[in-house]
Amino acid sequence: MYDGYSFYSIDRLVEFGMGMAMAQQMVQTMNQAMRNMPVPGAGNPMQMPPTPERVYYVVLDGKQAGPFSETELTRLIGEKKLSKETKIWYPGLMEWKSAEDIPEILRLVALTPPAIGG
Repeated sequence: MYDGYSFYSIDRLVEFGMGMAMAQQMVQTMNQAMRNMPVPGAGNPMQMPPTPERVYYVVLDGKQAGPFSETELTRLIGEKKLSKETKIWYPGLMEWKSAEDIPEILRLVALTPPAIGG
């Protein structure tokens, strides 16, 4: 039985399109609300306390010195006071190691520019 009112009529297509647009807006609104909702126990990375910077101890002139930050170690490398043979320790190491055996220090050596004219 055909009553002249087809699903494909302009009125039905407009209704369908408006319904889809409203559904999309509702989904976007719900997604935004879910993203902003605090989750207990998950912790917001912006509210986490900063991770303390690792500190290093070095043997300079036969004596233990430190603690030093990575920035200070970079300065020592630039001043040629720290070489690959320099013994270094940081909390968590079982024993003193040569600078060349610690990847973080090796990276600092590679990133420190050489002395000018030298």
